[in-house]
Amino acid sequence: MSNDPFLIEALRNAVKNDPENVSLRLHLTQVLLGADLAAEAIEHTTFVLARQPDHLDALKLAFESATAIGDSLKAASYRNLYEAIGLRRAQSMFDASGVAEAADPSPTKSDAETADVEDASEDEGPVRLEAVGTRGGELFDAERPTITLADVAGMELVKRRLNLAFLGPLRHPDISKAYRKSLRGGLLLYGPPGCGKTYIARALAGEIGAKFLAVGYTDVVDMYLGESERRMHELFENARRSRPCVVFIDEMDAFGRKRSLTRDHAGRTLVNQLLSELDNVQADNEGLFLMAASNHPWDIDEALRRPGRIDRAVLVLPPDASARAAIIRFRFEGRPTQGIDVEDLARRTEGFSGADLAHVCESAVEFAIEDSLTTGRTRPVAQSDVLRALKEVKPSTRPWFETAKNYALYANEGGAYDDLLEYLRSKRML
Repeated sequence: MSNDPFLIEALRNAVKNDPENVSLRLHLTQVLLGADLAAEAIEHTTFVLARQPDHLDALKLAFESATAIGDSLKAASYRNLYEAIGLRRAQSMFDASGVAEAADPSPTKSDAETADVEDASEDEGPVRLEAVGTRGGELFDAERPTITLADVAGMELVKRRLNLAFLGPLRHPDISKAYRKSLRGGLLLYGPPGCGKTYIARALAGEIGAKFLAVGYTDVVDMYLGESERRMHELFENARRSRPCVVFIDEMDAFGRKRSLTRDHAGRTLVNQLLSELDNVQADNEGLFLMAASNHPWDIDEALRRPGRIDRAVLVLPPDASARAAIIRFRFEGRPTQGIDVEDLARRTEGFSGADLAHVCESAVEFAIEDSLTTGRTRPVAQSDVLRALKEVKPSTRPWFETAKNYALYANEGGAYDDLLEYLRSKRML
């Protein structure tokens, strides 16, 4: 696959001019994957899946993108959904053509299980595919994080904003009670991909001693009518039973896409269900904290951003110098290294996301392995390996800032993107 920067830029401009052209967007995704720009590629697959959750090509590319950036949980979710939809379509094709499977005189265990499902559902409508391991248990399991914000290196500005917007009222419930301030509501973490929004959310849950329940788009969205809404309801019911609990919804722009931009009925009903859960007068949401992450906050339905819902937002920027140094140290921990100047590398990598830094470090290790295989002697990873990797890996955050700049300048209603504008001015990007 070509990694010609001129071709990539031309495709980006073409997609910008025709954003609803799915074929063109997926072609750009393939080119980005071939150029090791998986963090940007997964944004385009998310865009397509928000409109067509059963698009097999988009699911396949989403799986490849998630695998490339090292998000194994998300990759597994995309793979499972891809296999389930593919199996269902294949079965429908056989049913329509009248093709029957050859009889097997010695049925296997899977045959018996299939027969049980068919017998049980004979009078209950179509059979639904069920993920292995969910029967008889919780579909969404809450965990108790062992990390806190102290484990998040650098990013002091983000921590300060989290303290002002979220942690302050929680740490002083007496003050909140005196002012009759409810602890309900939600917080949106937005910014370029690969900058640690999920890690920060998990650390925030650990900071307040709450359980943590994280879900992605493919964990909730299902191909069957009404199933996505049922899963969304089950998610919140499980969280209410686990209070205090932080519910973290990744890819909120896919879950809660503006209904004016959503053509299919399923997307609209999912947004309505999410609104219903946030406003549910029959359920007590006290002690339930919603955190969401998005790379495209401008695509989120305005109703979700109203007071009492996801009414606060914090910009999560690329790691600062101290955070970059910590990430580099962590990536080389336990590996043979010699003469690596971490502080120098941190200065050279301004604007890199955490995923970009991980890619740089892995590329440097691969160079050392390649040399070791050639010489037959193991040698440590050197500064020269990392500098070589830096020549090949460029920051993946730049396209995001180019897009975000337009929204910050022309759609900054109520000062929603003031923090972003301040950052863009400080970096002379305006």
